[in-house]
Amino acid sequence: MPDTRVPRLIAIGETMALVTPAHAEALATAQEVRLLIGGAESNVAIHAAHLGIPTAWISAVGRDALGTRVRDEIARHGVDVDWVFADPAAPTGVYFKDPGNGVLYYRRGSAASAMSPATIAAVPLEQADFVHVSGITPALSHSCAALIDTVFDRVGAGSGILSFDVNHRAALWAPGVAAPSLLALARRADLVFVGLDEAEGLWGTADADAVRALIPGPQLLVVKDGDVGATEFHRTDGGDERTFVPAIETEVVEAVGAGDAFAAGYLAAHLQGAGAMERLVAGHHRAHLVLQSTADLLPG
Repeated sequence: MPDTRVPRLIAIGETMALVTPAHAEALATAQEVRLLIGGAESNVAIHAAHLGIPTAWISAVGRDALGTRVRDEIARHGVDVDWVFADPAAPTGVYFKDPGNGVLYYRRGSAASAMSPATIAAVPLEQADFVHVSGITPALSHSCAALIDTVFDRVGAGSGILSFDVNHRAALWAPGVAAPSLLALARRADLVFVGLDEAEGLWGTADADAVRALIPGPQLLVVKDGDVGATEFHRTDGGDERTFVPAIETEVVEAVGAGDAFAAGYLAAHLQGAGAMERLVAGHHRAHLVLQSTADLLPG
């Protein structure tokens, strides 16, 4: 019997407690910080919920104060967290934003890194319209890689769309492993998001058309080129339809999280029946808002 609680979008992946300077300054000299949350997939879920899409986030957190905070904060944004596991044996991960200098992660041995196919055993993946994952999760552990394989298999057996954001995090991968692993996953997905810069670093592709030539299988491929714009390739019976929309001019405060915002804006527009140009515009608009803040999310 179908689960009556099935959301239209299910996002699966790690979320951590986030410590970020309250103002746009380096972590080494900041006098005030904020305790927030951050994770690629939960960012997508929250943005999508803000945009009116019934959404669930699937993950594991520690059975600790930070885990409670993460779960409650995501739920506060209207995201279904009923399938989130509170692990009594592992902590919630933490990361720090250092504006202008990147990010510091403290996630080894976290509850999320222990996720496995069992994490999603009771989740009705086959009934969702979209299931969204990223290339971060399979890099966390062998059991997380098995989880992602299972997600691909289960969604592929249903009628929903598997959305995959490459989200290459070099520090998480052993040398030489990321490029073939992420390429194999991208080729299995129905919808792929990838930055042109990360595609060039991973696979040596010079432009959006070269990325499409390398990843021809997905029905939809979105190649993001920073402040230049984004290109969607949509495979139809008549061949690929190519649509480019320039980015919105933005004074950037902090870039981390903008890709997740773009993906959520795009996915929400897709679920609302928008065409290619409108999907890309929606993605740019959501990213534009996040680029103007040190947080991954917007108030709400």
